[in-house]
Amino acid sequence: MDGVHVLVVHNRYASAQPSGENKVVDQEVALLRGAGHRVEVFERRSDDIAARSLPGKAAVPLLVPWNPAVRAELAARLRTSRPDVVHVHNVFPLLSPAVLAACADAGVPAVATLHNYTQVCPPGTLQRDGRPCTECVGSTPLPAVRHGCYRGSRLATVPLAVSLSVNRRRWWSGVTRFFCISAAQRDVLVRAGMPAERLAVKHNFVPEPGVRREGEGEHLLYLGRLAEAKGVRLLMAAWDEIAASGGVGVPLVIAGTGPLEGEVTAWAAGRDDVRYVGLYDTDQCREAIARSVAVLAPSTWLEAFGLVVVEAMAAGVPVVAAGHGAFVELVEDGVTGLLHRPGESASLVSCIRRIANGPARNREMGQAARRHYEQGFSPAVGLERLVEEYRTAIAGRTESMGGSK
Repeated sequence: MDGVHVLVVHNRYASAQPSGENKVVDQEVALLRGAGHRVEVFERRSDDIAARSLPGKAAVPLLVPWNPAVRAELAARLRTSRPDVVHVHNVFPLLSPAVLAACADAGVPAVATLHNYTQVCPPGTLQRDGRPCTECVGSTPLPAVRHGCYRGSRLATVPLAVSLSVNRRRWWSGVTRFFCISAAQRDVLVRAGMPAERLAVKHNFVPEPGVRREGEGEHLLYLGRLAEAKGVRLLMAAWDEIAASGGVGVPLVIAGTGPLEGEVTAWAAGRDDVRYVGLYDTDQCREAIARSVAVLAPSTWLEAFGLVVVEAMAAGVPVVAAGHGAFVELVEDGVTGLLHRPGESASLVSCIRRIANGPARNREMGQAARRHYEQGFSPAVGLERLVEEYRTAIAGRTESMGGSK
């Protein structure tokens, strides 16, 4: 079977904080190239904003809804390279939905991975003040502006809200196939009015980690962004309760960075039962996971996927995760890990104690987690599903062009 020629479009998130999206994009590109497919990349980097002049920085919010220079540059690139399909990931803040107009200009079909909920919620989290929020879903994004949902700022939220409003139809008409990274995410988007026939579920895959757990593990691990939506404050409260009753025999390791870094650093200081280790690189992440009794994912927002959960499964490590969003389909409660009641400290405490104090059951769950990874989230499975979706999009565009002649 002939290879597919793909142009990947992505605005890379700032490198100062861990980004699951950047990781997914890089892994998919490597997977496709390794299988003999031709992959080019068209990208912008949020890191580059810092080097702009003051007027250049001030202009960035104006480019969020529409960047005409990107449209022209990408259209020219597409006419020259003639890929079979364009795969769009993140377009905020420097690319904008103008990339879809460029695809239409060049007559190349576009597919898009929806890594979060920015199609229906300006900040993409479906959360406000630490609680689930769907006020803008199926409606206008004015509530998000009123509440300052992006970075706590009304002004910063405006460009996102404007982009969502003016580009909604462009997204829905300009993308041949949307890839939802979980069925839970797809359900939310269908209820919000997105075209169900264009929404396919394509879970992210995770590469073989190269290291798996041996023995029972030596710590519990939180690995991710230090943010309210990730359940970091909930975890700290639960761990304080566990510590007050004597602990569970192993320390808690927290790896990552984010807006709550100062708070986490102060909380962990001087404690024997907590270690804050900062931002780990890829190899350090894999080693830390493989040495875990369990990986903790107590997110208070409705995660669209949860990469760290699958990374744990790949290493044969069970997880304790919040029982909502994509976690419900990733984790089989009591089989590959444990699900706690979302936002409830007592439930999280109970699950941590159960998973840390039953080594035989923990080992069984880790083995079941590894089998689940092999069946649904391995590179072989990921490649097959990705190429299948590309071919569906290419065939759909060919048929529609044939029908319009």
